[in-house]
Amino acid sequence: MARSSFQKLKLLHVMNYLLQNSDEEHPITVNQMIQYLESNGIAAERKSIYDDIEALRTFGMDIEECKRGRVFGYYVASRTFELPELKLLVDSVQSSKFITHKKTASLIKKIETLASVHSAQLLHRQVFVKNRIKTMNESIYYNVDEIHTGIARDRRIRFRYFDYTVSKERRFRRDGGYYVVSPFALTWDDENYYLVAYDSEAGIIKHFRVDKMLDIGILDEARDGQESFAALDMAEYAKKVFGMFSGREERVRMRFDNQLVGAVLDRLGREAMLIPDGESCFTVTAQVEVSPQFFAWISGFGSLARIVGPDHVVQAMRAHAVEVLAMYE
Repeated sequence: MARSSFQKLKLLHVMNYLLQNSDEEHPITVNQMIQYLESNGIAAERKSIYDDIEALRTFGMDIEECKRGRVFGYYVASRTFELPELKLLVDSVQSSKFITHKKTASLIKKIETLASVHSAQLLHRQVFVKNRIKTMNESIYYNVDEIHTGIARDRRIRFRYFDYTVSKERRFRRDGGYYVVSPFALTWDDENYYLVAYDSEAGIIKHFRVDKMLDIGILDEARDGQESFAALDMAEYAKKVFGMFSGREERVRMRFDNQLVGAVLDRLGREAMLIPDGESCFTVTAQVEVSPQFFAWISGFGSLARIVGPDHVVQAMRAHAVEVLAMYE
């Protein structure tokens, strides 16, 4: 590239250098910018740097000037993402079970580029990915992309679905045959990503773990089940289904110790109606899908929680408890 062509890139180099290397604690001097430009084959005078900074300010960059001793410097005062927001993103990525170790490291490196090199070091110091439980399916990102494409195109998708054996090998359901469904939404529950789709053959809404899906393909067939999905409130659906295990939907009344108010609201939502029951307890009635996972949630609170009604759900809980107890006798 000719030297004159380098000159045309000068403003971009100045912007990039400020974004990568400056923050409030690390202002950049004009001399540093001139040296950086010279290392990239671009000659620059002090006045032209001042002009470039003004141009970037006019463009919308928040560039502040500060004085350290007798030296003036410049830094980017605000960015698209502030450091606390980037820390939240890093925390979310590293704690997400459905993101593989390899992809976690890749995403965090990309997030670090949104901060200065100095702030990126702070982000990197809080990364604790080793030994975290992560999915073993590297294709999950392509799965998500294909699912979104199917939804956008209003088309059915097909895929193979598997579980893991004791030897940690994949064992495909339906003897490796394909599932064909109409995709409608992706939801996150208990650190896992799920596809919510309509199964035409069964005539019901189903959900599938995205990291257990392989060989996803978009079919040239229009989706069906729109009415079933339109009648489904995704927020309510997430509250009813415990651990994304389906069961028979029931209106269940439960009694909890007052110290469990936070746990109940986290699970059932802030709009759940809590009714005082004596001085130390409260009751709440909610639509839930009765399943072993729902019973496990109740059991996890020990004597501080129990199902009050209806009676057949109480009896089902009793049978579940007896079955579990029998395993230890």
